[in-house]
Amino acid sequence: MIDFTTIDYLKKGNERQKRAYEVLTKFRILEHLAYYSPILVGTIPIGIDVEGSDLDIICEVDPQGKAAFLEKITLFKMIPPNAECSIENIMINEERCIILDFQLEEFPIEIFGQNKPTMEQNAYRHMIAEYKILEEKGEDFKQKIIKLKKEGMKTEPAFGMLLNLENPYEDLLKL
Repeated sequence: MIDFTTIDYLKKGNERQKRAYEVLTKFRILEHLAYYSPILVGTIPIGIDVEGSDLDIICEVDPQGKAAFLEKITLFKMIPPNAECSIENIMINEERCIILDFQLEEFPIEIFGQNKPTMEQNAYRHMIAEYKILEEKGEDFKQKIIKLKKEGMKTEPAFGMLLNLENPYEDLLKL
């Protein structure tokens, strides 16, 4: 299985994965976030992205460290000065999380901070489950997922539809 805890695998991936690697390393995004155990998750790492798919980076952020987390992002100028940036504090499962959205070159970037180890966060766990399913089901299944995504369906519901899952967000975590 691919080691998704680094982005080295992107160097040998498809063109979009290679380009994601270039942008992430050019701006040293994961290097700047190293203290927060960042992991790139979502559709680009597993090759089911569509036009407009973003680079999702999850981080472990202690509630007391959220201000330092935001300061670190701006201190290292991870976000170009002319970039539009939005920051949200949201509640997920009764826990405050932080989401930072901005654009780097052609990629929308979303940095998600939660007070949970990154490998235990649902975004990582969903991606691993989806990766294993794609490996098992093959290219035909993968193309069906991509087709549904191009039609506007989100990733988990697309898997849910093709796998007849009642609640794909929860059921994928059980696989």
